[in-house]
Amino acid sequence: MDVPYNRAVPIVKSDTVNIVDPARDPLPDAIYVGGAGVVAAVFQDNSVVEFTAAAGEILPIRIKRVNSTNTTATLMDALFLV
Repeated sequence: MDVPYNRAVPIVKSDTVNIVDPARDPLPDAIYVGGAGVVAAVFQDNSVVEFTAAAGEILPIRIKRVNSTNTTATLMDALFLV
């Protein structure tokens, strides 16, 4: 199923700074991964799960941050349904 995301915000990997989009709910609806690698995703409860993503993959996860530590994926964007 294709989801019509209509807003994207670049993700800056950080071990302390959450994804921020002042025009929207702070949690994105998904993550786009442009460059293959590991994504260390931080959920609302502060649990960290590492996903291995292919280039061009969309991870349908609602997270608050992508940790810099252990993340090797690049060119990531937070996707929103506005």
